[in-house]
Amino acid sequence: MLYYKRCSSDNQNFKELVTLLDADLALRDGDENAFYAQFNGIDALKNCVVLYCDETLVACGAFKEFNEESVEIKRMYVQSDYRGKGIASKALLVLEEWAKELNYTYTVLETGLRQPEAIALYKKNNYTVIDNYPPYEHMANSVCFRKVL
Repeated sequence: MLYYKRCSSDNQNFKELVTLLDADLALRDGDENAFYAQFNGIDALKNCVVLYCDETLVACGAFKEFNEESVEIKRMYVQSDYRGKGIASKALLVLEEWAKELNYTYTVLETGLRQPEAIALYKKNNYTVIDNYPPYEHMANSVCFRKVL
């Protein structure tokens, strides 16, 4: 059974998954990883979720305020054994619902060209490609998205 828990970035399970995410991104992004890593700190994220399948920790995601109307989706990750089962879409939906509860009207996010599964996830969930926003506007590897909630 899949279930989730809202938390902050202090949550140990969230930190555990982010460590795996960071290792994966370091392999994918190579020399560019240091640029991206500076924007992916989790010290003060108040809106995080962790997902479990039965008692197994399987996925996470978070958002932070982007501006008064929107949040930026961050730190999305699904353990490799659980990919392709709709869990990332569930995590995204949980984050979107939480953002709506807080009266935000849209989400934005950035992902990389070296993460084709992430790009497919966001397109499948009705995200639209937008011009890269700062600090990603000059990064050829970055793809930015937006979705009205």
